[in-house]
Amino acid sequence: MNILTGNDLKTGAVIWWDGSGWSLHVNDAAAVGDEAAGIIATEQAARRVNGAYLIEAEAAPEGIRPGHIKERIRALGPTVRLDLSLKPADPAAGNWVI
Repeated sequence: MNILTGNDLKTGAVIWWDGSGWSLHVNDAAAVGDEAAGIIATEQAARRVNGAYLIEAEAAPEGIRPGHIKERIRALGPTVRLDLSLKPADPAAGNWVI
């Protein structure tokens, strides 16, 4: 199946075409068939989405799974545990030696 993704023009959030509008959740994405170019043109002209594009995905028992790893990361979020990452205000952040 082919679905549309892009970024919300106001917030920058990753969004997915749900058949009548945009959703923050990949599992709401709807197959677009041959209508992708028309939807993209209409939505970008209306300034609801930025950088919209078509991707391949598959419907799996646990939900929609984008076909490419880049799109899976966009759909599911960071690939690291945020509680283990350094924060810019962390005084220890400058002590790392690479």
